[in-house]
This record gives sequence, structure tokens and C-alpha cells, in this order.
Amino acid sequence: MNATIMSQVETEIKAHGFDHFGWAPLAPAPTLPRYEAWLGQGFHADMEYLVEHLPAKQNPTETFPGAQTALVVAAPYFPALPGREHFPWPANRVSLYAQGDDYHFWFRRQLTALGQKLEEYFPGERIWCATDSAPILERDLAQRAGLGWIGKNTCLIDRQKGSLFFVGEILTTAQLSTALKVSPDFCGNCRRCIEACPTQALNDDRELDARKCISYWTIESKEDPPKELRAQLGGWLFGCDICQTVCPWNEKVFGPQLEQRTAPSPRLQVESELREILNTSNKQLEKKMAQTPLSRAGGRKLKRNAILAAVTYSLRSLLPEISLYLDHPRLGPIAQWAVSQLTDSELL
Repeated sequence: MNATIMSQVETEIKAHGFDHFGWAPLAPAPTLPRYEAWLGQGFHADMEYLVEHLPAKQNPTETFPGAQTALVVAAPYFPALPGREHFPWPANRVSLYAQGDDYHFWFRRQLTALGQKLEEYFPGERIWCATDSAPILERDLAQRAGLGWIGKNTCLIDRQKGSLFFVGEILTTAQLSTALKVSPDFCGNCRRCIEACPTQALNDDRELDARKCISYWTIESKEDPPKELRAQLGGWLFGCDICQTVCPWNEKVFGPQLEQRTAPSPRLQVESELREILNTSNKQLEKKMAQTPLSRAGGRKLKRNAILAAVTYSLRSLLPEISLYLDHPRLGPIAQWAVSQLTDSELL
């Protein structure tokens, strides 16, 4: 592919809204042995789909036959995020990426539009668009494409962009001559993310133990968090941003905006939103969450998280709402525990 066409392609990429991008050959991931060891240690908790996807990650051409080159792009979700103005529970602690429209929809549309345009530049070649739902070790691919380095918080970090962005890929069968631009590591001696994690889910080997991770317990797990972790969950309703918001690179990029958006909300507003969640049927909650990432949790898990948050904030005023679930087949145990914590008495 000659330089003129590649220059035109890069102009097209920017015209589609991506100014943070790079190219990489779709070769076996250098981090694959570490990923396999991570799975072997059980750090994936009960996310068995990660084990099931391993063969595809070992050989991406199983999923994308003949693919040779990846265009890796980043889409920021902070400070602006589509749909944030309609988010139903802005006072509660929800990961920044989830406070608006589900990126699987708008980001995918943006990628697809770019992919269709690139077909004009690569006639006869196949093109696929992928977000984090595809079985690709995308952080490794993004690092090799020059989008950043994988930090001690296990997130991809860039000195100019921070880490508050989504990563997506456009894979093609075209064999493009692209120079790797692997980013140097700028974490240095900093350990702020490791030290800030309330549940000590991060270690010095840049590994995250999902069995201790707040995001895992508030999004992925169908089970109640173990009692020894509940006091450290920090009132998070969905996800967790601590290991990113304490990162000096995000502080440098976003400054006061980040502090303002992550500052505690008025207690009465938090209480009002939690009460609404507990008084709303699962079906109605799922309708409200339908276009947001919170839909992954569903109504029952959102209520479980609301009950846990009520204990964190010592909201005894929510005891009537929590007591409604004392005999619930799935929420009963967490409701009983919450009542005991809030009343400081024996279980009812």
C-alpha cells in the first residue's frame, strides 16, 4: 500500500472522529503466556467465557479468517459521553464509562461507518469491526499500535489522552506495511492505583484479581460479595473507577474536571435514587437501563448493589424498602444482612 493512499486513509480515520489510532500486524500476542497464567491462577473468578474464548485469542484468524492487519482506534468517554444528560442515577457511584449510552451501540456504529469507507481503499479485502465483545487481546494490540502502555492498574494509558477511553479494532485481510510504535512505560515508581484499591485487587505484577475487584462484584458476579469484602465496596452502584481516577496521567490530562465529576454527591440525592431503585420492578429498571451499560447488571443485581450501598452510607431510612426483600429468593440473604447491619441487631 503506497504512502499516498495510507495518508488518505489516515485522513479518513480522523474524519470519522478518531484522532487516537495506530496500526499493528495481527500476530500472536506477546502477552498471551501471561494471560494464560492469569487464567490458571483463577484471577478471572467465575467469568468462564474468558476461558472459552482462549483458543480464539490464541489464534485470532479462527474468528477472522485471513485477517493480517489491525487498525486500533480509541474513543474517549470523558468528559463527554453520548446520552449522559439522560442517565437516571447521576448521584450514585457509577463508572464514568457507564454514565450514558451503551458504547457497544454508538461506538460500534462509528467503527462500522469507518469500516465501510475503508472498503473503498482496500477493494477485494475483507474487513471486520470489533469492540471488547470480540475475543481479542485488544490492550496488547493497542499497545503494539502505539496507543499507550499497559499500566499498573492494567488499563491502557497514554500521556496525552490518559486512560478514559474505549478501544476498538478494524481488522482486515490486507497486509499493510506498518511500523510498530510500541509506547514506553511511564508508570515509573508510582503505585497510587495499587495502594488506592480498597480491596487490594491489584498486585505489583500488573495483575488484577477479579475475585477482589469492585467492578467484578457490581457488574459480573451473580452471587453476593463475600462478607469480608462488603465494607470495602465503597457504595459503588456499578463498576469502579478508583484505580483510574487516582492515576497521575488522568489527573494531568483532565485536571479539575475529573475531581468535580467524581466528588461525592449530596446524601439526600443518593438516598432518593437508591429508594427509587428498590421501589421499582426489575422489568421497569431494565427498561430504564436498556440503552446503558447498566443493562449488563439487570434489575436484580442493581437492587443488590443498591442494598449494599445503603449499608455503606448507613441509610437507615431505607430499612422499609430493604425489608421488602427479606423473603426474596435471591435478594433475601443480602437484605437480611443489610437489615442486621443497619439496625445493629440480630437478623429478623
